[in-house]
Amino acid sequence: MSIPASAKQEIAELRQQLNYHNRLYYTLDAPEIPDSDYDALFDRLVKLESEYDAVSPDSPTQRVGDKPLSQFEQVTHKLPMLSLDKVFGEGDLRDFEKRMHKRLGSDEELEYSCEPKVDGVAVSLLYSDGVLERAATRGDGLIGEDITHNVRTIHSIPLRLDGKNLTGLLEIRGEIFLGKDGFARLNKWAEAESGKIFVNPRNTAAGAVRQLDPRKASRIPLKMVCYSVGMMEGITLPNRLSEIFEQLNAWGLPVNADRSTETGIAGCLNYCLALQEKRNTLDYEIDGAVIKLNDLVTQQQLGQNARTPRWAMAYKFPAEEKTTRVLDVEFQVGRTGTITPVARLDPVFVGGVTVSNTTLHNMDELGRLGLRIGDTVVVRRAGDVIPKVVRVLHPEKNANPKAVQMPNTCPACGAAVEKDGDVLYRCSAGIICPAQRKESIKHFASRTAMDIEGLGEKLVEQLVDGGLVSSVDGIFDLTAEQLSNLDRMGKKSAENLISAIEKSKQTTLPKFLFALGIREVGEATAQSLVEHYGDLQLIMEATAEQHEQVTDIGPIVAHHIATFFNNNDNKVLINKLIDHGLHLSKVEAHKAKPLQGQVWVLTGTLEAMPRNEAKALLIEQGAKVAGSVSKNTHYVVAGPGAGSKRTKAEELGITIIDEEAFLNTIKGLGTKIP
Repeated sequence: MSIPASAKQEIAELRQQLNYHNRLYYTLDAPEIPDSDYDALFDRLVKLESEYDAVSPDSPTQRVGDKPLSQFEQVTHKLPMLSLDKVFGEGDLRDFEKRMHKRLGSDEELEYSCEPKVDGVAVSLLYSDGVLERAATRGDGLIGEDITHNVRTIHSIPLRLDGKNLTGLLEIRGEIFLGKDGFARLNKWAEAESGKIFVNPRNTAAGAVRQLDPRKASRIPLKMVCYSVGMMEGITLPNRLSEIFEQLNAWGLPVNADRSTETGIAGCLNYCLALQEKRNTLDYEIDGAVIKLNDLVTQQQLGQNARTPRWAMAYKFPAEEKTTRVLDVEFQVGRTGTITPVARLDPVFVGGVTVSNTTLHNMDELGRLGLRIGDTVVVRRAGDVIPKVVRVLHPEKNANPKAVQMPNTCPACGAAVEKDGDVLYRCSAGIICPAQRKESIKHFASRTAMDIEGLGEKLVEQLVDGGLVSSVDGIFDLTAEQLSNLDRMGKKSAENLISAIEKSKQTTLPKFLFALGIREVGEATAQSLVEHYGDLQLIMEATAEQHEQVTDIGPIVAHHIATFFNNNDNKVLINKLIDHGLHLSKVEAHKAKPLQGQVWVLTGTLEAMPRNEAKALLIEQGAKVAGSVSKNTHYVVAGPGAGSKRTKAEELGITIIDEEAFLNTIKGLGTKIP
């Protein structure tokens, strides 16, 4: 359709105005017009684009796509996205500069570009003739994932650069993150909608950019700051990083307002210390500062190692610590009955989250700290690490100290508490304990156990609290009518769940054993038991000594298995489950498997399936799946983002394969891929 010149001009002007106001609002936090005026401009542009079929990918109206992707496409970075080596203090920083002086053969004072190390997700943006063409994750530095559909929803990232006659290719590198205010608003909304609280800003940002559906990603108020440029073709930029940032800013790209140019390592150190002082006042999470040589020519002279540049360093801040008071110590009961002391704290903001409670792990740890109720304590948290009480401050100032003692009875059900080994305490009631009952049902229904789709944590809570299910066998007595009366559960959802419950009855004996929640019996041990005995009844009747003859089962695990099956209540439960029509497919005892004796390690991102499903496929073929690489490892499956495990495998000369080769191997063994 031919577009009248007047309409074409109005469309161009509207796009320019909307891009301008987008930047003021989302990047500079300085809006000039009210939302109603912005909406009027936006609606007018939508009308014109629709009327004249004039939609283009760089239009402000095209921030969110219509259809979700079925899978991520891989992107190969033409220039690797390198990691940074880390330093932790003045001495390390000075050593960093000495190494550069030595390699350059000069003691001339160096100039540095310094910026906060934003705790987010590294991405690459590729602009072609000024228009955003592709966005990708860092991945393993060489291969990432195409996340263009999600990046287009981030308003601080321009779909078209604000520059005249921009031709050629320009790769921008930056960090996508979720600010503190945005995180707080998101959690407020999430709590009101579903009751689910996001754990921390970084994990939320990482999850958002890896959504297959951009409409879901658009609900997360993500931001971005640029930290460097990558590949350039047909575009010339200044030779100083500080000047490049100025140019990127002029084009409408977001750059960090807290960056600085410093001379000499002493200036860098002052910058780092000042940044550390004000980190809590920033509207985004940081875990340090990034120090780079400002001159690009000198950067090129110094070059890089295998994975890190020689001209840049991450100055890491120490783990954040705050003081607070212990209001109480309560005891929580885990799925297997382990009783753990938990400190209830006067809420304190530390390491990016508000901490109001933290585990004390066990009574020995509590004794080591000398902790009493009412004490003032130091709480430490760094990154995603669980908050930890590290020491008690001035115990003599606690005016009303109260000693903490392990209760004699379970706080959830009143059954006797037993000591388990040197450190742990455990409820003796087992599955009849309410605390264990809920967790046992959740575990029983989980994907790697009975795989009852739709029976998640919230629903299990409702079923138990409402008295509809008191044990795992009660799942199979549920009716669609009962379920449809629950909150957030309509007729169709109820019917789907009943169908999933019925489907779960066709399972395997290893999955069933794992679902029972026997202490220290994971998927691999369950598989070993079935391969050794071949029959549920034989497993139930065997002694601990007989279990010790099973591959990879020692005396402790053998004791747990025998104890479980010697418990009459557990036998009754198993019989009830079988009576409900469970069909447990068996395997031939001692049947050799194709991967028997092999040790595999999974690392990085797997795209075709969750890692636990890949692990289950390997175990099904007889392999042992380890969590770390050693000289005994046979194969490492490495997806995008593989890090230290891949490096260790390379050092040891262990065979590394990608996900495609892994799937071909599994398919070649006759395994059906879900």
